[in-house]
Amino acid sequence: MMHVNESYTPRVARFRDLTAESAILHTILADAVDPVVLERFLIEYCSLGVQITEPVEGWIDRAGHRCIDIGMQSIGEALLDHAHHEAGHHLMFMEDTRKLVTEWNVRHSWSLDADALFARPVTRAMKHYIALHEETIAGGTPFGQVAIELEIERLSVVLVPKLLAQVDRVLGKSIVGVLSFLRSHGELDIGHTHLNTKMMDALLCARPEAVGDLARLGAEALFIYTGIFSDCWDSARRDCNAHLPS
Repeated sequence: MMHVNESYTPRVARFRDLTAESAILHTILADAVDPVVLERFLIEYCSLGVQITEPVEGWIDRAGHRCIDIGMQSIGEALLDHAHHEAGHHLMFMEDTRKLVTEWNVRHSWSLDADALFARPVTRAMKHYIALHEETIAGGTPFGQVAIELEIERLSVVLVPKLLAQVDRVLGKSIVGVLSFLRSHGELDIGHTHLNTKMMDALLCARPEAVGDLARLGAEALFIYTGIFSDCWDSARRDCNAHLPS
């Protein structure tokens, strides 16, 4: 992993730190977090997350084919193989949303409808996230998909255990048990991050001059994903404020 550690990681380290120290993650993981807003946030994240999870297989597959088209056969084939592992993951988000909504409707004074939640448009940050993928695939550096995958799946490895511990502490094991997407990805993405890092090392060996573009894409993916957390939290808080007594 020499190329990653020497040229790529130093360029994204600050952005990884900024993500970990972001105000929204401090809010979500705070000792004094509002349990109702946290529960409502999970519903927002799972229901809206369907729309940025369902395209992932296609994004990676298309990036792989574009890499092959520009002569990067091994990177392209590695992306194509990775794409298969992402198939159907949005269905986990859908199932988790339905279970969370069922739990919510039993315990709270206003009801939610899972199908209505799925039908909403994506948030502003989610639009940027979709655009980042589409522009990367269509542009001159389709192999930049490797950087996006590395940073987002690495974020899952770092963040998900903390989030699940917070949910366990604040909402209990019954809610943790519902979160199949988060629980599985906290584990799956350990392996994915290792594979992404190997792919990045091979990529930097072949295209060392691309390290700046790769680091920029990785950092941008992290920045946008932080915005997704903020969008979901703000939506959850607004809904709770609208229904709970002041």
